[in-house]
Amino acid sequence: MTTPKHCLVTGAAGFIGSHLCDRLLELGYRVTGLDSLIVGNPANLEAAKQKDGFEFIHQDVADVTPATLEGIDWVFHLAGLADLVPSIQNPENYYHSNVHGTFALLNACRKAKIQRFIYTASSTCYGIPDQYPTPETTPSAPEHPYALTKYLGEQLVMHWAKVYKLPALSLCLFNVYGPRSRTTGAYGAVFGVFLKQKLAGQPFTVVGDGKQTRDFTFVSDVVEAFVKAAESDITNERINICSGNPQSVLTLVELLGGEITHIPKRPGEPDCTWGDITKAKTLLGWEPQVSFPEGVAQMLENIELWREAPLWTPDSIEEATKAWFEHLGSNS
Repeated sequence: MTTPKHCLVTGAAGFIGSHLCDRLLELGYRVTGLDSLIVGNPANLEAAKQKDGFEFIHQDVADVTPATLEGIDWVFHLAGLADLVPSIQNPENYYHSNVHGTFALLNACRKAKIQRFIYTASSTCYGIPDQYPTPETTPSAPEHPYALTKYLGEQLVMHWAKVYKLPALSLCLFNVYGPRSRTTGAYGAVFGVFLKQKLAGQPFTVVGDGKQTRDFTFVSDVVEAFVKAAESDITNERINICSGNPQSVLTLVELLGGEITHIPKRPGEPDCTWGDITKAKTLLGWEPQVSFPEGVAQMLENIELWREAPLWTPDSIEEATKAWFEHLGSNS
C-alpha cells in the first residue's frame, strides 16, 4: 500500500484554502495547513481539525523554510492578500505578501525538492482584455496593485519551473464564490456585500447599470481543479479556472431577490470577465459542475454566515473607494 501524498496548503484558514483542505482529507491525503491568520478565519478549519491526517502551522508564508517542508510532497499556494481597494492604499503590504511571500516559498520548495507546486493566480491580471472568452495567451495588463502583485508572483513561479525545474502549475481563478467567503474587513466581493444587505432588508448596491457580467465560479469546482492539477503531470502552464458562462449582476439580484440602488461605475473595472476553459478541459479533464442558480441557492442556504458582516451603504462605499477613484480615475 502506497503512503498518501502529504500536502501543504498555504492560506489554509481562508475561503478557498479551507475548502481545499477538507477535500484533500476526504480523498485520503495528509494535509498540513499553514496560515498567518491575519486574514484567515480559524473557524474555517474546524472540520479539518476533526480529521486524522491534518495539522496546522501558524506562520507567515514568507517565513517558510526547507525545514517547514520536511516530508511535504505537494504545495498548494493560496496565501496572500486579495482585496482590491486596500492594495491601492497599502501596496507595500501586498508586495510583501503576494510577491516576497511567494519568492520565499518557492526558494524553500526548490531546496526541499517539492514534487508539485500549484499557484493561485488571478483573472484580474488580464485587466480589461480585448478578447472574450479570454484565453491564457492574453497579455497581462494589471489595473491595480493587487493584480500586479499576483502577476509578479505568477512570473516567479513560471521562472522557477523553467530554470529550477520546479514542477509547477498556475491556476488563474475567476470570481470564486461560495460558503466561507470573507464576511469581514474591506469593501470587496459582491456576494458578501449583497448577502448582508439582504439580511438587513437594505437595497443591493449595484455598480453602474448592473449589466456587467462576471465569470462566477463555485468554490467546490475550483477545489476539484486544484486536485486535478496536482494529480496531473502538466507543468509550467497557466490554466484558466472558471465557469465559462458569465452572469450579469442583475441576474444575481434576480436570484437573490430584493430592491436595488445604483452607485457609480468604477474606472479600471472590466464590463465582462469570461475565461476560456478549453485548456482546463483538455489538459486537466476539468470542467465546472455547479450551475449559477445552484450556487446562489447554496449561498442563500448559508446566508446566516453573513449575519455579522459589515453593512455597506452607498455612502460608506463611496468613502471606502475614494482611493480607487483618485488613483485609477485618470485611466478611464
